[in-house]
Amino acid sequence: MESEIFEKAYKAILEYDAEKAESVAREGIEAGIPPAKILDQGFSPAIKELGDKFENMEIFLPELVMAANAMKAAVNVLESALKKTGETLPSKGTVVLGTVEGDIHDIGKTIVGATLSAAGYKVHDLGVDVPVPRFLEAAEETGAQVIAASALLSTTMLRQRDLVDFLKNRGKRERFIVIVGGAPVTKDWASQIGADAYARDAVEAVKVLDSLITK
Repeated sequence: MESEIFEKAYKAILEYDAEKAESVAREGIEAGIPPAKILDQGFSPAIKELGDKFENMEIFLPELVMAANAMKAAVNVLESALKKTGETLPSKGTVVLGTVEGDIHDIGKTIVGATLSAAGYKVHDLGVDVPVPRFLEAAEETGAQVIAASALLSTTMLRQRDLVDFLKNRGKRERFIVIVGGAPVTKDWASQIGADAYARDAVEAVKVLDSLITK
């Protein structure tokens, strides 16, 4: 029975089917399978496979977005089931994510958030036009290990530097991994401003954070 549920979960993600993913998650819970096991042996292998395919250009951004949405639908069901018992799904870490102040671009940031969630991170999406102090406030409120700041304009990417400087001035820089991204952002820029990492897309963000969190 378990293997059938895991196979259904795997296929739901590969088929980008959010309704099916949600249904399979409920079916697994009703069958008495631990939610974490459903996630780990059913849904997660599929999202990892699609991440690899995206990196190899075997699938493209729209497919990755649909897969992330399907994963999110499943995770919502599994988390709801766990809340009744006071448990939570295992998490690699907590990420505070937002587009910097003065910038209202949302799509790329949202895809990164969904993909990180699908990969096992707890993500708190602050939205767009986020003031620098709000990143720190939210990170402290949620116990986050990571602050991720997106900028889609060459003018607003300066706010990423302001964020790093703000954390330094508050004596909080060493408490958080700071990762930056966005269309005009580069690895050199991340290094120049003192960020810990740069990611060019959602899949790279997962790989970078997996590496940094492990360290």
